Amino acid sequence: MTGYSDSPNRQLTREFGSAISYTEFVNAIDIVQDIHRVATRLSFSQVERPITFQIFDNDPARILRASNAVFPLGPDILDINLGCSARSVSNRGAGAGLLKRPDLIEMIIRNLVKISPIPVTAKIRLGWDDSSRNYFEVVRILEANGASLIAVHGRTKTQRYSGQSDWQAIAEIKKMVRIPVVANGDVRSVSDIEQIKNITGCDAVMIGRASIGNPWIFSRRDRHTVSLLETMDVMKKHISLMIAFYGDVLGCTLFRKHLKAYLLPFSIEKPLLNQMLSCNTSKILLDHLHSCFNTYSVA
Repeated sequence: MTGYSDSPNRQLTREFGSAISYTEFVNAIDIVQDIHRVATRLSFSQVERPITFQIFDNDPARILRASNAVFPLGPDILDINLGCSARSVSNRGAGAGLLKRPDLIEMIIRNLVKISPIPVTAKIRLGWDDSSRNYFEVVRILEANGASLIAVHGRTKTQRYSGQSDWQAIAEIKKMVRIPVVANGDVRSVSDIEQIKNITGCDAVMIGRASIGNPWIFSRRDRHTVSLLETMDVMKKHISLMIAFYGDVLGCTLFRKHLKAYLLPFSIEKPLLNQMLSCNTSKILLDHLHSCFNTYSVA
């Protein structure tokens, strides 16, 4: 959820009922070297608690240094990402790349738990590929070395987001560990939430991509039940949070990806959509939104 799960978005989803907040994942290198807007990416408001800082790296020592650097910021949970399938992350041995190195996973979690004042958790995939689905080994290591919770995306690294999430594998993990298990993957609707809970027996459900432009899913409402007027009202709220956090120009610019997702169900005419996607001030953007609502409410 890099670029999406920032503080404004987390504040909004909390209003709709999300139970816990995860930051976008942050490279331990950026934390140690204090680069790439790392302070902004780890900034949060009190309404987002409990807040989970999510970090990644392939170097156990650097993960320790980065963790010690962020503890004073006051997170409630520290999460190690073992599931990112992006080539830039996994091919250097971080994210899902660590699934190839259970020995490093053991070192990272064991050493972190020893020094951490807060719970340490991890998010995993089922393995690197179908020939190396080593999730049994990985979850045993995580639990044995003190991880407080495991979130599981039911795909391998090589699948990325193709095919179907293997909810049965998540059910197997839930049966073999005593710590909480969070199920993730292919949860796009309210019925999916209930189905994945029933199949996996999980303690909670993690929703990522399906919440982009759709915070209503946390209120157990499917997107097709949300009117254009409701959508416009939430977009205005989201814009105001973005501007308060980033300033007018950057806030409007970063909101564009959310805007497109919000309006996708309504088949907005391309010229009007392009006008909104090129806005760099809130006044112009809000004017276009009002015009959009007036045009489509009349139609």
